[in-house]
Amino acid sequence: MHKVLLVDDEANIRELVKFNLEKAGFGVIEAMDGINAVKLARSEKPDLVVLDLMLPGMDGLEVCRTLKGEKQTSGIPVIMLTAKNEEIDKVIGLELGADDYMTKPFSARELVARVKAVLRRSHREQPTANELAVGNLRLNFSRYEAYLGSERLELTPKEYELLKLFITNTGKVYTREQLLEKVWGYEYFGDTRTVDVHVRHLRAKLAADPEASELIETVRGYGYRFRDV
Repeated sequence: MHKVLLVDDEANIRELVKFNLEKAGFGVIEAMDGINAVKLARSEKPDLVVLDLMLPGMDGLEVCRTLKGEKQTSGIPVIMLTAKNEEIDKVIGLELGADDYMTKPFSARELVARVKAVLRRSHREQPTANELAVGNLRLNFSRYEAYLGSERLELTPKEYELLKLFITNTGKVYTREQLLEKVWGYEYFGDTRTVDVHVRHLRAKLAADPEASELIETVRGYGYRFRDV
């Protein structure tokens, strides 16, 4: 049984979410503030945290920053719960390492589906073999090559690294700043539009297969993700 840490200061939301998670077969532990959330994450080692951003004392962003900054909790996936007017907090949360977000008010059924999807991604083994395939798209890690069907794709080094990051983290939303950091490195100080240019070029090179060309999705206002198929 997967264990979920539910962090929200509103009792009615905790009750609703807990009921639906337990109905779906999850174990649920609860915290109503950020300080106790961090303590429980350290002691209980949950498989996932559902984290409201508006919390008394230590807010959700600080909780996320703390969890992702500590070795013992950095691998625990986080789904953020945000209000409609917290656009900047969503971006900051994703940059801090949150795996997904939902905007209040939300459907409890959708939240359960998101929890299952994030757990599925986080427990998926990292590729230890030389190749990984999604549909007709295939990457050979040892040869540094990508194929669409039997055709080898002519990718630049950055296009290959971008595609590799996407295909090994399907479903995870990346902001443009995160993609710059992970693919271009900390030393890059250019415009984030370079990410859009590389994504556009990648999509063009995948256009021979309509399904493959739609794998890289734009998340409006945030960045991109590789569709979980």
